[in-house]
Amino acid sequence: MKPLAEFVKERRKEVNLTQEEFAERTGVALTVIRKIEQGKTNLNMDKVNLVLNMFGHELAPVNSKELAQ
Repeated sequence: MKPLAEFVKERRKEVNLTQEEFAERTGVALTVIRKIEQGKTNLNMDKVNLVLNMFGHELAPVNSKELAQ
């Protein structure tokens, strides 16, 4: 599984958008995009999902027991 920061940065570049353009299209502040791509951990889940929705994905809580299977 790819880290969130790597996934978002790679996908953003695949669609040939700057951080500024991407922030505008997703409806979040530029600082949110920067924090995600820098791997910050204190992120608002709703904002992260606005970004991930651009790629048909969403972040959801996962039970640690499910990961161990």
